Amino acid sequence: MRAVVVYESMYGNTHKIVDAVATGLGSGFDVSVIPVWRASAAILAEADLIVVGGPTHVHGMSRASTRKAAVKAASKPDSPLQLEPSAPGIGLREWIGRMSKQHVKAAAFDTRLHGKAALTGSAAKGINRMLRARGFDVIAEPESFLVTKQDQLEPKETARAEEWGVMLAASMVPGAAPSTVPGAAPSRTG
Repeated sequence: MRAVVVYESMYGNTHKIVDAVATGLGSGFDVSVIPVWRASAAILAEADLIVVGGPTHVHGMSRASTRKAAVKAASKPDSPLQLEPSAPGIGLREWIGRMSKQHVKAAAFDTRLHGKAALTGSAAKGINRMLRARGFDVIAEPESFLVTKQDQLEPKETARAEEWGVMLAASMVPGAAPSTVPGAAPSRTG
């Protein structure tokens, strides 16, 4: 079975979570990790599961204006932020919005500030809603992985993301677990 993880990342936190989710999915799937700007219809057509994730910006999914603001923040001389190479490009909102109807299983996640979702917002909820509107069969509740105010992942979030990937794989591939698929490792395309 094949899983594709499509992601958007500004400063690398979402990318780290994507890699951990892909590792967990490797317990039951051949996994490809694809940045959103490279995610084509052909790649999706071959997938049994699509996992989509991105950062939370201004309480929801990024927009062109919020990505521009993220680039500006990283370009300040005293900024510790490191911009992902594809950060200024297309975002998940635009990508999903252009997509035709799909009939594939899917799951959504985000990275967001540590705090109550009512205060921080959640991109995952919007991703989930848009995937459902495009006909995807969403198999899990949207998941959030937490980031500090210093723009670092909270401790143990990558381990939690890997566990979430294992859980997604197990929900589709009975008996899937890291020890049941010898040498299972995600491929890194992108």
